[in-house]
Amino acid sequence: MENSEEQQKYRVRKLEISDKGKGFIELLQQLSVCDSVSDKEFEDRFRDLSVLGDEHVIGVIEDEASGKIIATGSVFIEKKFLRNCGKVGHIEDVVVDSSIRGKHLGKRIIKFLTEHARSMGCYKVILDCSVENKAFYEKCGFLQKPVQMAM
Repeated sequence: MENSEEQQKYRVRKLEISDKGKGFIELLQQLSVCDSVSDKEFEDRFRDLSVLGDEHVIGVIEDEASGKIIATGSVFIEKKFLRNCGKVGHIEDVVVDSSIRGKHLGKRIIKFLTEHARSMGCYKVILDCSVENKAFYEKCGFLQKPVQMAM
């Protein structure tokens, strides 16, 4: 069990515009193709997402010692007509810096994102992941569903 000092040290918070200078883009590059993003491109996209408010949230963990962003993930809320005009949370872009994995930071990001989706009234929260990451998400409470298609 983590002590409160660890919890405070690795607190999840929402992305801030200053996080680009703290290695946020470099962290995303550990996940997938993410070319360099200029300060202006970052600021423009940050503003685009800020307009969505609680409908699209990016959570981050900053390592207080180094001042670097070491974990992130996002959730966006899909509004539906189904289920009495229900909502579904979609989790995307979860990554923990390779140098600090194994400290339950991914679990902490997932908890932050799922709690946000639930607080927004989502009846389910879904995500796609690689086969290699299946066990991690099962530990976070997710169940495998049969098939995902892509084009």
